[in-house]
Amino acid sequence: MTNSQKNIAIAISWCLAWGNQREPRFDLAVLQQMREALMEGKALPEDVQYLVTQVEQLQSIDNSYFPTTLTELKNNYPDLWNQNTRIGLVYGGATKIKQYVFESAKIQEIRGASGLLDRINIIDLPAFFNQKNPQEMAAEDRNCYNIQFNEIRTWLNDNFPAKPESENYKLSDSLIPELIIYSTGGNILAFCPAAYVDELANAIEKRYTQETLTANSCAVGDKFKLLELRFGLLREPIENTLWLDWYHREFKKPLVQAYFGYPGNESERIEAFKRRKSFNELTTKLNILFNQRRSGNNTANRPSRRYPPMFETHPYLMRDGSDRRSAIMRVDQLPRETNFSEASVRKYLVGDRAKDSLSNNPRWYNESGLTWQRGVIESWVDRFKLFLEQNPSLKSKYYDNTINKKVEIAETLTQVSNASSGYIAYIYADGNNMGGYIQKIQTPKDYQEFSQDVALATEYAVYQALAENLHPHKLRNLNDDESNLKNGEFIHPFEILTIGGDDILLIVPANKALEISQMIGERFEKILLQETQINENKLANGETKEITGNYRLNHTKPFEPHKYQRYKPSTAKRSDCELSTSIGVLITAVNTPIYYARDLVEQLLKSAKERAKTLKKAVYYGGTVDFLTLKSVTMISSNVKEFRQEALTKNSPQKLKLYATPYTLHELRGLITSISALKKAKFPKSQLYQIRSLLERGKHTAILNYRYFRVRLKQGKEALLRDFEEAWCLPKDKENNGNLAPWMYDNGRLDPKHPEDPFYETIWRDMVDVYDFVEVPEHETSEVASVGVES
Repeated sequence: MTNSQKNIAIAISWCLAWGNQREPRFDLAVLQQMREALMEGKALPEDVQYLVTQVEQLQSIDNSYFPTTLTELKNNYPDLWNQNTRIGLVYGGATKIKQYVFESAKIQEIRGASGLLDRINIIDLPAFFNQKNPQEMAAEDRNCYNIQFNEIRTWLNDNFPAKPESENYKLSDSLIPELIIYSTGGNILAFCPAAYVDELANAIEKRYTQETLTANSCAVGDKFKLLELRFGLLREPIENTLWLDWYHREFKKPLVQAYFGYPGNESERIEAFKRRKSFNELTTKLNILFNQRRSGNNTANRPSRRYPPMFETHPYLMRDGSDRRSAIMRVDQLPRETNFSEASVRKYLVGDRAKDSLSNNPRWYNESGLTWQRGVIESWVDRFKLFLEQNPSLKSKYYDNTINKKVEIAETLTQVSNASSGYIAYIYADGNNMGGYIQKIQTPKDYQEFSQDVALATEYAVYQALAENLHPHKLRNLNDDESNLKNGEFIHPFEILTIGGDDILLIVPANKALEISQMIGERFEKILLQETQINENKLANGETKEITGNYRLNHTKPFEPHKYQRYKPSTAKRSDCELSTSIGVLITAVNTPIYYARDLVEQLLKSAKERAKTLKKAVYYGGTVDFLTLKSVTMISSNVKEFRQEALTKNSPQKLKLYATPYTLHELRGLITSISALKKAKFPKSQLYQIRSLLERGKHTAILNYRYFRVRLKQGKEALLRDFEEAWCLPKDKENNGNLAPWMYDNGRLDPKHPEDPFYETIWRDMVDVYDFVEVPEHETSEVASVGVES
């Protein structure tokens, strides 16, 4: 039995043994004995043996088994059929996260808002279930954490005490660590005894509000039969449930098709019904309840949350830095005088703790009279450093010649940009096909393992990409009046805002953005396929982290990379992972407003995901990346899609796209290779811009001028031929020996249901835009110094 199976068995057995009332059916000591016996394989208390047997019977049902009639189900599992004890299931978490995190334009408060939400999700909510953070900590950190853990438990008992009908039992008594299915990505899904469903949901919402003051949150729950954990929603009595015989009669009705899908034949109908009638149907119901409650609708037995937290303001009172609520203090002991509201000062404090772990509260806060404490905030850099300790080869590569230097966490984005001449890149990534994969999950165990696998692959893909492509940076020519760091000090040149579930948002130096993005997408798939090592060494507690699920595709169609890969299709490898990532990358100056950059990078991510959906129809399941280089804040006045359609798409008379984004991961690697080859060959930069300016004159004019310049080149001719023309611009028809450079041809038939007109596109403008942000290692640089064009 795997750890997930054991934990789920303990959770369900606990709920059954507790029963439907606030007081447990058996003495609490008996329940604890049962839990300990299941954990350690000991003899079970006699009173609860039959309940554990039922749980084992439920878990032993083969995934391929599905009863054709309810009578068959009743005859095969009579004990499970007659089990009347309900099992609670609660789902909740933060909502409108971006609105809360990016309310301020200051990176310190953005970092703090993200860190506070992470703390609630990773530390506070698991503490409700008496689960301590398993992460390794220094002794001082662990002592502080233990104090915080006890304070959370006290808060839970004070706010949700025992009720008159059950004087000796309260919410905290009913919760154990094994009840948690997952608590990552800003959400929690957990079992609980049926009588405490509403109370636990209220506790989750209240904790978010009391700690953040202004963040939105939502939690819902319901009670289910034991059999529903395996066969989806059942009616009361179970005999009245609509089953396969009904579905075979009604499957053509639009409402039924909207719920079960659009199967083509009888075997597909049975599979569609079976896929829907599983644990996934319960989580779908909770998601619907979650969306209804988040929208302000009434919820049975619970007060409405249609009224979000509000703080009174006044036109003649000073506002805080976000200009959204009244300030309660002015602090002049910071590099810049700052006005804080109570909500914004919490963000600032957490941002400061996330920056340097266990720093004490600043003096000005202790003198303010406020009593709120930020607790233990484990920064992403601390987790990254722990990852490096477990991977000595990556640690050596990352630190390089700075292994003995003191390396600080970057305090401002100006310091991050110092590693790339004042430019930074926002990288925003999100998983592909997550919803489709979740639809196939049938059991709580599979949900738990899927959540753990995706969180592990996402986090470690980021760490590997950062370690492979970055090094600690020595600050030079820094003029930053908001920082305490000085020139000559070393920093970690990145800022991780969030890694949650399958979401990633980080800021890196612009000159490494494309390499990091490409590697994140690539390593995410390889980790899930177990094709790359996660940790070289075991954790300090002796455990190892590993992927438990099977995410490898079973290909049934031939591999035809020439249909969707534009860069050297013959060298492309088939994507074997069912899950992948789409990534948006915005390269911009450090002074670009964060709210504006966030909006653009979200649009780029959306564009990359649209490309991934289109390519999926050509049997490509890998990742995609869209990027934009913004060298002027006023460069785009509308959205990215409109900008490209209006400014970078021509009809003269053929349809010409003066760009080629988004790219697949293979194509992005090819783009980086092409730029590196031109740089190593000392290709004249002036000619790059000259050829770009000719693209708008039409297909034939651009081809003619391109060939004219190529023939006259003294330096870089061979690199241009090998790494641009032959790599990107060969005709689709192999028998055609023509030359399209600098264009590529697309017949517009990638999606047969929504074909486009044929068009020509080019990577040339993309190459020019990112040319300055692709670095060539010094040992690879050509020593040829003379460059030019023949006269």
